[in-house]
Amino acid sequence: MATNLDYAHSNMVAQQVRPSNVLNPLVLAALKAIKRDKFITDDLVALAYADTQLAIGFGQFMLSPVLEGRFLQALNIQKDEQVLELGTGSGYFTALLATLAEHVCSVEISPELSQLAQQRLTDMTITNVTLNIGDAAKEWQLKDRVDIIVATAAFVSVPDAYLQALTVGGRMLAVVGKTPVMSVQLIQRISELEWHTNTVFETLIPAMINAEPKPEFNF
Repeated sequence: MATNLDYAHSNMVAQQVRPSNVLNPLVLAALKAIKRDKFITDDLVALAYADTQLAIGFGQFMLSPVLEGRFLQALNIQKDEQVLELGTGSGYFTALLATLAEHVCSVEISPELSQLAQQRLTDMTITNVTLNIGDAAKEWQLKDRVDIIVATAAFVSVPDAYLQALTVGGRMLAVVGKTPVMSVQLIQRISELEWHTNTVFETLIPAMINAEPKPEFNF
């Protein structure tokens, strides 16, 4: 029997995400398959499917469902691609990425959040994810280049180390700028020495920890 949360989950996809021009069938299928309420604490369950950012503790936020859907559609992840996620958070977006990609390597600065995310991914029997604890504000060392990099918090400017970590043809999605003006940028590596940047849309999300804008001093 369907519960209120089941109805809320269905409505999130049908009445929030799809009307926001997220029409990629693989993205919609991932959003339908992964239950958002399984990735948050009990006190937030009533807001699990609301189109809003949720504070999940330790200075971190869970992005809104519409924003997550738009991120995934812009990336157009293929089943054979390797993904680096900067900011595991609750593990929900990680689970969506894992549904679409071959493998996800995710980095989280908070050990507590990383541990919770691992428990949730294990409970969902999602096994194509490797979680790491550390500071990815400037770079994250990888053995090999990856096809996709996605940051779940904002940069003032994208660190060059991440652009160098992309395969040729690979894409990085990052929110770039500082309040009140931020844009979602999709950066594709065209060749060994060339990248192309496309501004997809504008939004506002919290800054990456340890990559926050420097305060401006007026004299």
